[in-house]
Amino acid sequence: MKKIALNFSRIFVGILFIFSGLIKANDPLGFGYKLQEYFEVFRMSFLGEFATGIAVLLCVLEIVLGALLLFGFWSKKVTGGLLLVIIFFTFLTFVSAAFKVVTSCGCFGDAIPLTPWQSFSKDLVLLVLIIYLFMQHKLIKPLTENSKLQSALLIIVTLASTLFGIYTYSTLPVIDFLPYKVGANLPQLMKIPEGEKGDEYAIMYNMHNKTTNEKKVMSDKDYLKTEIWKDEKWEIVGEPEKVLVKKGYTPKIMDLMISDASGTDYTKELIENPYYNLVIVAYNLKDVNENAIAKINAIALNATEQFNIRTVLLTSNSASDADEFSKRMKLFAEVFYADAVPLKSMVRSNPGVLLLKNGVVINKWHFNTMPTFDKLTDQYFSK
Repeated sequence: MKKIALNFSRIFVGILFIFSGLIKANDPLGFGYKLQEYFEVFRMSFLGEFATGIAVLLCVLEIVLGALLLFGFWSKKVTGGLLLVIIFFTFLTFVSAAFKVVTSCGCFGDAIPLTPWQSFSKDLVLLVLIIYLFMQHKLIKPLTENSKLQSALLIIVTLASTLFGIYTYSTLPVIDFLPYKVGANLPQLMKIPEGEKGDEYAIMYNMHNKTTNEKKVMSDKDYLKTEIWKDEKWEIVGEPEKVLVKKGYTPKIMDLMISDASGTDYTKELIENPYYNLVIVAYNLKDVNENAIAKINAIALNATEQFNIRTVLLTSNSASDADEFSKRMKLFAEVFYADAVPLKSMVRSNPGVLLLKNGVVINKWHFNTMPTFDKLTDQYFSK
């Protein structure tokens, strides 16, 4: 039984760490965004610019520790390392859950979203198993006693996981778990399907009786039903509070609103364009790759002149900054504005490009993998 318990714990923890590391390494930029949230919470915002690099290193660490645990190499050091890592993660998920500072820990990226309390519960289970493994590390037998082979496997796993993280950062996630993935129908993802109901809310009033000093809280429905508003002794104190009564269906995309400099909503017009249109996403113009912008701008000019393809640039910068940038780069694309959060989800690249048609994401590219105009013509525009 002891051997079964040990092997189960070792295999379960090892596979889970490798899986967790690979899922996050698949999207290191997204994991980096999550780390930036934690840096803000702990007032370590100076680490923000290093978030993606730290994200890749953490992914490599998880994968390597998980693999070494399965191999059974250096059991005391590996289980000790796992223990330190899980204590750190358990602390973070507890802070997220207890103080509601980060709504999702990003433990499994966007593949398996977990609530803060689910993440904390998961880490508690892992903590118990890893403590057991640490206490019983002498019983863990390595796959091989050959020190050269052990070192070689360590190098291979470390190198492979590092290269994978660098590759996905330099291109795009191998598997896209975000709502703006290729093939997604954006207008449909922004709607509540027929037969489904959205979230139900109630407006809560803080009531005060001017005569008796009695206080009570009541919903807007009870406020009208009891006709308490007719009683001059009662008054509403402070601002009414909107409270979630029943959780309903949540659209996959619910935070996308595209506007022009004056605030006019262009979301429907741009997203539901029935023809091919290029959407350049540059959520932060201050950090954008300007060489890539210049190349994409040339493609946009040719696409419009030869095929009347509409090209727009979406950014979260101010209108004044965007106008200055547009003039300096001699942008051909129209400039529109959206919040940084959905823009970061559209494409993990700054800039990145989406090809849309009739609301469907036909394809998307990191600026490193952006095809030439001739390739776009052959594959899409001329058909």
